[in-house]
Amino acid sequence: MTATVAALWRHPIKAVGAEPLTETRMIAGQTLPGDRVWAVAHEAAKLSDGWSPCANFNRGAKAPALMAVTARLEGDAVRLSHPDRDDLTVSPETEPEALLDWVRPLVPEGRAAPARIVRAEARGMTDSAFPSISILNRASLSELSRAAGHAMDERRFRGNVWVEGLEPWQEFDLVDREIRLGDATLAVRERIGRCRATHADPATGSVDTDTLGLLRENFGHTQFGIYAEVIEGGPVALGDALTVL
Repeated sequence: MTATVAALWRHPIKAVGAEPLTETRMIAGQTLPGDRVWAVAHEAAKLSDGWSPCANFNRGAKAPALMAVTARLEGDAVRLSHPDRDDLTVSPETEPEALLDWVRPLVPEGRAAPARIVRAEARGMTDSAFPSISILNRASLSELSRAAGHAMDERRFRGNVWVEGLEPWQEFDLVDREIRLGDATLAVRERIGRCRATHADPATGSVDTDTLGLLRENFGHTQFGIYAEVIEGGPVALGDALTVL
């Protein structure tokens, strides 16, 4: 198996903006640095101490327009862009109301409104109950794009690491195995079950594809990508190899 890192992404605010990277440093027992540091909790949220499930937050499954946000982490601030909003550079820590005001028009009427900004103290607010790195396969995306009849933007899937060089769906064979990415070692834990957030085009924030239906009808499941946990940290950069241990 020969595969390499083709793309790296982090999402400073959960479900509100994707940021491309050329390199990062993974840390044992942690999510990707700068990934899902903050989240926008809605008015119906029932938060627990530490990590909370995604249902407590405004996200693309309920507010597709959020999928079109791009982000750039700038120290303690995040620069946000969206085709229907003026750009905003904001500190979620010290300017939470400004961030809430910017996000609020992107949430449809009838959905729970943005209410507060929360910070993940011990780990990023990933969708898994453990601190995960999501790894996705560009060959699988190509297969799904063929089923859809159009190219699908990788940002639909909010992944951290995209690899190329694997066969379609070969990433599923890595579950319960250890892999090396660059100088980091990860244990692959499970497949990623998908939600309706993937139905929206990240360029526009408009729903245009029944991604879950395509997965179910063409491939017999609604999973895309794998979750892994960092067990030995180290730098990872574009072009680094993925090696099965």
